Amino acid sequence: MFPQFIEQLALHKVVPVIALEDASRAKDLAGALVAGGLPVAEVTFRVKGAAQTIETMAQRGDVLVGAGTVRNLEQAKAAQGAGASFLVTPGFSSSVVDWALEQDMPILPGIDSTLGLEMALERGLKTVKFFPATASGGLAKLKALKGPYGDVQFCPTGGICVGNLAEWLTFPSVVACGGSWLVAPKLLEAGEWEEVARLSAEAVSIASQVKEPNS
Repeated sequence: MFPQFIEQLALHKVVPVIALEDASRAKDLAGALVAGGLPVAEVTFRVKGAAQTIETMAQRGDVLVGAGTVRNLEQAKAAQGAGASFLVTPGFSSSVVDWALEQDMPILPGIDSTLGLEMALERGLKTVKFFPATASGGLAKLKALKGPYGDVQFCPTGGICVGNLAEWLTFPSVVACGGSWLVAPKLLEAGEWEEVARLSAEAVSIASQVKEPNS
C-alpha cells in the first residue's frame, strides 16, 4: 500500500523529526534540509504552530512533508489541510488510521507489539513506525518480529542517533529511520541552519554507505 511513498522513504532512509516552536523559522529550516540533501520532514504536533510549519515547508514543492505525533482526527485533518503528504502516529489509533485510508493518505501507524502489527496488517498496511524503538527492545525486538512478520517494513524512531544510524539501516526490515538529533530544538531555536545542513549531509552520507538487503 502507498508504494510511491514507501519508495521515497527508502530513497531518503532518514526522516528528520521536527518539533519547531516558532513556525516563522520553517522556511529557513526547509532550506537547511534541502541544502543538506535531505528534503524530507516529519513535523510533530507536539508543539503549537505545527500546521503552519507544515504549510510553509510544503509550499516549497521540493520537500516531502508529513505530520507526526498525530493522535486524533482533528490533528489529522489539520495536517491534511496544511498540505502534509503523510501522517505518522505514536501509537495505533484506529480512528486516525481508518480515516487516512479513506482519504488515500499515506500513514505510518506507531507500533511496539504484535497487536499493533496485526491491526496494521488487517488494514493492508505493511510499513509501520516502530516506536519508541530503543526503549521497546531495539534491534533485538525487530529481529524477533522478523520471524513471523518477515513481510513487514519498519521505520524505527526513538533513540536513533548518528552513532547507531548505520546499524539500524543495515537491518533488512528497516526502510528508513526517524530521528531528531539533526534538527534538535536547541539548533532550531538558535537558527543554526548551517549546522542543520551539515548534520543532514552527514546522515545522508551514512545512509548512502549502507548496503541494500541482499546486495
